[in-house]
Amino acid sequence: MDRFRLPLATALAATLWACAPPLDWREFQAEGSGIVATFPCKPDRHSRSVALAAQTVRMEMLVCSAGDVTFALSFADLADPGQVSVTLAELQALATSNLGAARPERVESAVPGMTPNPNAARLRLEATQANGTSMQEQAAFFAKGLRVYQATVLGKKVPAEAADTFFAGLRLPS
Repeated sequence: MDRFRLPLATALAATLWACAPPLDWREFQAEGSGIVATFPCKPDRHSRSVALAAQTVRMEMLVCSAGDVTFALSFADLADPGQVSVTLAELQALATSNLGAARPERVESAVPGMTPNPNAARLRLEATQANGTSMQEQAAFFAKGLRVYQATVLGKKVPAEAADTFFAGLRLPS
């Protein structure tokens, strides 16, 4: 009888996985954001003042969670064009240190309509938290003019397909 339990359990798990609701991707453009994004859930909007590149800026964030994964898009306007590259690098360093990741995997990233910048990138991060939980994050950093953006997918396990869909759904209209 035991030889039937494993195949039965495997079949049951596959059936339950197949019945899991798919992510409900929808295009979203928050007023004043200057970007169109595709989220798998309806994002909430939050804002706060943060210190970036030796200046305090108002950071806006669109965020939602689908399952155990959080999807977020943050943006802020800078006053000095010379601070855009510095701010993109600082955002990457903050994401890495906030997660506690040792070495990020950096890949080139291009969002349609972005201003080319050598510090625009997509990072893949992974770290073990103090409680022993493993966390994964993928984040893209880019700018258009004086506005800097950070798009983030964070969870215990970030499905590659969900992250790729989220990042592919970003565009900056003219």
